[in-house]
Amino acid sequence: MSSMSRGRAALAGVTAAAVAIGVAEPVAVFTGPRSAPLIAVGGLVVDAVPEPLKQFAIAVFGRYDKVALLVGTVVVLAAIAALLGVLAARRLPLGLAGIAAFAALGVAAALTRAGADAFDALPSLVGGGLGAVTLWAFVAGPLGGDAGPGTAHRPAPATPASATPPAPGSPTPPPVIAALALDEPRAGWEPLEPGDHESRRRFLRGVGLLAGTAAVAGLGGHWLAGQRGVSAARQAVKLPTPVAPAPPVPAGADLSLTRLAPFVTPNREFYRIDTALVVPQVDPATWRLRIHGRVRNPIELSFDDLLARPMVERYVTLACVSNEVGGDLIGNARWLGVPIRELLDEAQPEEGADQVVGRSVDGWTCGTPTAVLRDGRDALLAVGMNGEPLPVEHGFPVRMVVPGLYGYVSACKWVTELELTSFGDFDAYWVPRGWSAQGPIKTQSRIDTPRPRNRLTAGPVTVAGVAWAQHRGIRRVEVRVDDGPWQEATLAPTASVDTWVQWSWRWAAGPGEHTLQVRATDAGGETQPEQRRPVAPDGATGWHTVKVTVG
Repeated sequence: MSSMSRGRAALAGVTAAAVAIGVAEPVAVFTGPRSAPLIAVGGLVVDAVPEPLKQFAIAVFGRYDKVALLVGTVVVLAAIAALLGVLAARRLPLGLAGIAAFAALGVAAALTRAGADAFDALPSLVGGGLGAVTLWAFVAGPLGGDAGPGTAHRPAPATPASATPPAPGSPTPPPVIAALALDEPRAGWEPLEPGDHESRRRFLRGVGLLAGTAAVAGLGGHWLAGQRGVSAARQAVKLPTPVAPAPPVPAGADLSLTRLAPFVTPNREFYRIDTALVVPQVDPATWRLRIHGRVRNPIELSFDDLLARPMVERYVTLACVSNEVGGDLIGNARWLGVPIRELLDEAQPEEGADQVVGRSVDGWTCGTPTAVLRDGRDALLAVGMNGEPLPVEHGFPVRMVVPGLYGYVSACKWVTELELTSFGDFDAYWVPRGWSAQGPIKTQSRIDTPRPRNRLTAGPVTVAGVAWAQHRGIRRVEVRVDDGPWQEATLAPTASVDTWVQWSWRWAAGPGEHTLQVRATDAGGETQPEQRRPVAPDGATGWHTVKVTVG
């Protein structure tokens, strides 16, 4: 049993974990970023975490939920690594067994991802092995910590050159570790008391060098992985001219008010919610789309095949089912792509094939009603977004865009398969997790200005926001103050029933605390309900409410 203090033992465990993760990153450059232990285990967490906790993360962190997950995973891993270090100081085999267990978890997580092969186990194996060596070096090897109570570090007697060499088979520390063990006896060295400066210096020197090396290796591996991405391939894509361009945006569709969401959402500001902890890098030269399953005529297309087909361009507003009332997980863009209806007509779905399963390159699935994809709406296999090839994080080279459906049942990014099946035969990714199999977008509205808790000056105030009911359109938006009568807002022009619409209302604001509420009515006459319901299982409901102070 080591006499290392708990503090040093915990730091030794954290350093060992840092070495394991840092070394695994450059290995993952060659096996793929999804095979890195942190990403592989994080993906496992995304799939296994209870749905309420997942929705809490999206509600709190929004588009940064993945960053929060990775940071949280690192914090939890550091805490467990510290405990393993303390455990190893008492019984080294138990600490090493803990590291082996985590390596095995990394291997299992990597191998169970879609498209994995045996090489995906290498990052976890190599990282786990070096992490174990690091832990041994701190606990039982040359980087060992302080001595226990009543024990002094004493120099070994000088050994003449002719002395007997170490016995064959005696353990020899790795060269890097041995180089760090600056603990050679010096003539006249006095016995050192527990916790002496030399012991602490040696330990911290080892921690600093190994943690620094791990950080350089990890960041370097991450950078190299980025260099192997598809940015250059994306820049080389020349989008074809659409045979049916998007109708011009009507004058006045964008009110251009401060804090009001613009009519067209810039690509860099478009929300991103998906299960991919690392953005898939799909080379368009090797990309293939299979349309198969319950069809009479299976189809396989290359990216060039898709670009050669007639393209249409449309403005379509997409919304995430996780969008809370008043939330920003929604955006409007100009999409370029091939109508899915035409591809399905060529594939000839069989009778009863009422579901089209979109499958991403990373294995994620969504189930879209076949009838919706063939009812004449502009459902697209999109290759362009706002006049440029799809951003990599938004599905490059090809994704699905379907007006009127929440993204979890339609917006498959990095799509590689469209499989015809039935809702009775297959549940897509989110359905076993408690979400509805079909997710039509609900009529919603939002106040963008003024913002909650704004302090306003008494007098005329412009209240404005957006409303949406994709593939139905918005007929009316109403605003009320302090539970008073509903006042009809002015609707801006819009491009189509598949996009949101901006609205505004002039308010003569008097002093005091006030509550503003908004509701919308779609073109079919359905008004959004007042009752607040959570996003699960098929989208939130309720009136967006904003409280302000007028001085």
